Amino acid sequence: MAIKIVRKEGDPVLRQVAKPVPEVTSNIQKLLNDMADTMYENIGIGLAANQIGILKRCIVADVGEESGLIKLVNPEVVHAEGEQLGPEGCLSIPGATGDVLRAARVTVKGLNEEGKEVEIKAEGLLARCLLHEIDHLNGILFTDHVRRMGGSGKYSK
Repeated sequence: MAIKIVRKEGDPVLRQVAKPVPEVTSNIQKLLNDMADTMYENIGIGLAANQIGILKRCIVADVGEESGLIKLVNPEVVHAEGEQLGPEGCLSIPGATGDVLRAARVTVKGLNEEGKEVEIKAEGLLARCLLHEIDHLNGILFTDHVRRMGGSGKYSK
């Protein structure tokens, strides 16, 4: 497993749409493990493959005891309901935070690291994290949704 360099705002790969993964192979499993290592090393709660320069539809997330480590290939939101307005940050935009309106509850389906279809029902922080990472796969940054910026970031809408 390896720690990868997290791409920062302004890198064109962050605005590209990631490609579907046709099959979960040992290379995809290694990618997911490297992503998890990179997320933990950078003290994040989620990471999308394009944040390390790889345009594959893979995400990892870990919001603590609520979820443990989640590894998803080809994640897709199949249901979303409710609203929550709350703070977000991003490993690709260090120091910037902002309030983002997201669904309060989501159902996400995808493949796990063994290639089996899974469905995750999430709410609160886990729902926010999954939506944030899936946005990355579509070339969308949290700053595209921000209602109000905070932190030390100099981003303006």
